[in-house]
This record gives sequence, C-alpha cells and structure tokens, in this order.
Amino acid sequence: MAKSDEIQKAIAAHGMWKVRLRSAIDTGKSEWTTGQVKVDNLCDFGKWLHSLPDYEKKAENWGKIREMHAKFHEEAAKILDSALTGKKETAARGLEIGSDFTKLSSSLTVAMMSWLKAS
Repeated sequence: MAKSDEIQKAIAAHGMWKVRLRSAIDTGKSEWTTGQVKVDNLCDFGKWLHSLPDYEKKAENWGKIREMHAKFHEEAAKILDSALTGKKETAARGLEIGSDFTKLSSSLTVAMMSWLKAS
C-alpha cells in the first residue's frame, strides 16, 4: 500500500481511539488489553511504520512521528488502564481537551498530515 494510503488510514484509526477509550470508561471493558495498546508496533500503522526501509527511517518526519506515535500509545494505555481498573474519573480526565492524550493525538495527526503533504 502506498505511503499516502497508510498515513490516511492511520489518521482515521488513531482518531477512533477516543471512541474506544470512552467506551472502556463507560463499560469498564475493552477488547484490548493495556499491554496491547501500550506497544506502538502492534497496530497496523505501527507495523507499517517500523517496517519501512532504512532510508525512510532516516527522514526527520519518520523519527518525529515514530516518537509521537509511541507516546500516543503509552497515553492511551494509561487511560485504558484507569478505565479497566475502575478509575473512571481519572480515565475521563485523560480524554478532556488539553489532556496529554488529546494534545498527542492532535500533534500526531498534524505531523502525519505534514508527512502526507511532503510525500
């Protein structure tokens, strides 16, 4: 699949995490474990990102996006952990505007859009 398709698909997929996390907060359940969510190379985008050839990995966009993507997964895992362990208020705060998760999500989307335009 072309880089532009992978990036567009990733933007949509990562945008869905807010919905998934909200559902986990509301129900206390998730089809994913915290350990699965925390790792940045298990999602389709992460698998693709880490599989790129070395010359792609040397690009500034790649390093910046890989780091942001990893932080996004770490933050999503924190929220999921709170949701699954009954800490609904803590988890809900993690989704509020201005939270680390929303900042990372927004920054990651902007960076991916920038990478898409540069492709």
